[in-house]
Amino acid sequence: MSNRTLAIIKPDGVRKNLIGQIITKITDAGFKIKAIKMLKLTKDSAGGFYEVHKERAFFNDLIEYMTSGPCVPIALEKENAVADFRKLIGATDPLQAEEGTIRKLYAANKAENVIHGSDSDENAAIEIAHFFSRKELLENFGL
Repeated sequence: MSNRTLAIIKPDGVRKNLIGQIITKITDAGFKIKAIKMLKLTKDSAGGFYEVHKERAFFNDLIEYMTSGPCVPIALEKENAVADFRKLIGATDPLQAEEGTIRKLYAANKAENVIHGSDSDENAAIEIAHFFSRKELLENFGL
């Protein structure tokens, strides 16, 4: 079990000025921020990140959405990080998300759901490496 996961405050969360509220929810839940940055994804970077969804009907819309404005990737650390973070953010569809979850509180709909969370320990490692250089990881995780 890994103690790291990746969060991304998506473009709609940034546009709605929710960065502070979302980070507060994350840190109040016991997560430690190990690395954070704001950036605007290119189509190539977004396509590489979401390559697992390449064959799905929503892929092009997802890339368009993720490149529509800045996002905030955050490397997080906590025991049982992936599972605990998935519980904190709630279901992809905010209508199905539990009360008090980030998506229930802030997401507009299933497509614009304000936040991403890694879905497995293996993907967390890959996703963190997508956004943070080896040097950043060494400095922030002591690897």
